This record gives sequence, structure tokens and C-alpha cells, in this order.
Amino acid sequence: MNLHNSLSISLKIQERIDPSRRDEPAKFYVQAIQTGKTDLRRLAYLISSQSTVRQADCLAVLDGLVLNMMDELSQGRAVELGDIGTFRVAVTSNGSATPEEVNVSNIRFSRLNYRPSRVFKKWLKTLNFSIMS
Repeated sequence: MNLHNSLSISLKIQERIDPSRRDEPAKFYVQAIQTGKTDLRRLAYLISSQSTVRQADCLAVLDGLVLNMMDELSQGRAVELGDIGTFRVAVTSNGSATPEEVNVSNIRFSRLNYRPSRVFKKWLKTLNFSIMS
């Protein structure tokens, strides 16, 4: 897999107060600057321009991937996408004193967890960063 990482990811300096320690002074942190978004149509275009597959066909496959991922995740399965990584549904819930008191109303929210593959983890270590002034 050929990964492009010659460009530098821009960072900004952000002052923040730790919500769990409001009495302490704010600290300064770096935060990655998002320069835009790429959607499924753009990915389909990029894939089609790098192969013999038409953009409409790429988009249809990506749309199918999304729908099937949601279906598999809703059945309690983790979805492993090779060199991309693994997705799974997780929940955060309120505790109860006894097991009998636990029910679905204990769930505060659900989220999608992502665990990057070894390829993505290795790629993350090669990124270049620069702080914008």
C-alpha cells in the first residue's frame, strides 16, 4: 500500500481549562486543524481515477459498504475492514445497585468505536506536523 504523507498536518495552539479541575489555570494544547471534509462521492471519484472502475460503480460499492456495515453492527458484530481497521458499537450506561435493576434505560448513549489497523497505526507514526502561528 502506497501512503502519501509528504504534506504536513497543521496544528494550532488552543488554551483550555480542564473541566475536572476548574480551579487550576488553563493550559495550552496543540490541536489538529481540519482543512476540509471528504465524502463518499469524492472517495468514489478518487478511486475511479486510480482504476478502470467508473465513479458511479465506486459510489455504489461505497454506499453498499455503509449500509452493510450498519446492518452488521446492529446485529452486534464487529466490522473489520482489512487495512482500515475495526468498527464496533459501544455504550455508556448508568450503574445500578443490583443486576435486576439493569435495563436498556440505563444506557446514556451509544457510539461507534474504531480501532485502526497496524497499517494505519504505522502510518500515523510517519506523519509530519507543523504549528501554525
